[in-house]
Amino acid sequence: MSGGVDSAVAAALLVEQGYDVIGITIKTYNYEDIGGNITNETSCCSLDGINDARRVADHLSIPHYVVDFTVPFKAKVIDYFTDTYMHGETPNPCVMCNRHIKWEEMIRKADAFGAEFIATGHYARLRRDEASGRYILSRGADASKDQSYALWNVAQEHLARTIFPLAEMNKAQARETAMRFGLDVAGKHESYEICFIPDNNYSRFLRDNVPSLSEKQSRGDLVYKGEKTGTHDGFPFYTIGQRRGLNISIGKPVFVTSIDSSTNTVFLGDEEELLHRELIAKQINMVKYNLLKKPLKITAKIRYKDAGENATAVQTDDDTIRIEFDSPRRAITPGQSVVMYEGDDVVGGGIIKEWIV
Repeated sequence: MSGGVDSAVAAALLVEQGYDVIGITIKTYNYEDIGGNITNETSCCSLDGINDARRVADHLSIPHYVVDFTVPFKAKVIDYFTDTYMHGETPNPCVMCNRHIKWEEMIRKADAFGAEFIATGHYARLRRDEASGRYILSRGADASKDQSYALWNVAQEHLARTIFPLAEMNKAQARETAMRFGLDVAGKHESYEICFIPDNNYSRFLRDNVPSLSEKQSRGDLVYKGEKTGTHDGFPFYTIGQRRGLNISIGKPVFVTSIDSSTNTVFLGDEEELLHRELIAKQINMVKYNLLKKPLKITAKIRYKDAGENATAVQTDDDTIRIEFDSPRRAITPGQSVVMYEGDDVVGGGIIKEWIV
């Protein structure tokens, strides 16, 4: 229970359906350590969120506990976030948080409480395929709120113990349901920032948490067509496809096309240089199928807001997928997730490592 409307409604629906419900709110970081907007917390897992969740639990007459996951959260999410940027890639911390914290650690806590299932307020659907025995994750009924993209990395054994009470709802219905239950979070606004960066300033966060960043990574070369055109403030502050904030003038728009952390170089190019047809993804997690024995026609998303593009996926080993798109995609970004769909079903996903052509 994050203190938001979605998890509150999920808990209320489960109570209404007769489940024996325990409310859990997780503490994921020490507020004094992360900097930024620590006096006006609004994100999930914040102090305000904890208090809102406690009030909802009291209203529903269910027990509520705050559990401290700060140690695994730092190791699995915050350190991953900073390390990925320091390797010249762009991380997706929510994907790692979902796998390691909201499921892996939460399942351990559920076991400690003697609970059979965990439930969340995610907008996604889940079913068990009787033929394969696998648990298949699908897009939520509300396409505008679908969160299956961020859930591709959840393990099969954890999906087997998961309930999504909001699977068939849209956001408006969730708010109406919250009002029906008399929950005072019914009108609470949504939070979109990264939870441990409440001021939404990841550059500030990196400077605060990587002491050597300014000394070692600033004043590197900006290179266009093989020629130095300027210097950058530190390669971790740039991402593929970026146009603004380059602070150079060459008479036309240019974009970040690649980053070489080993040489402290940010490469620039024309917009057409951002278009590529193939990518390689590692650290894969297969959902609908255990493995792909032959090429599979899919729709692939390369970022959360991506509408997706038709493609062919080939699994080349236990940890690698190669995806060839029917049409070139713009700004394929190492470190981001690629998620494969067959209709509404999540086939699986992985972390983008490189584009090919």
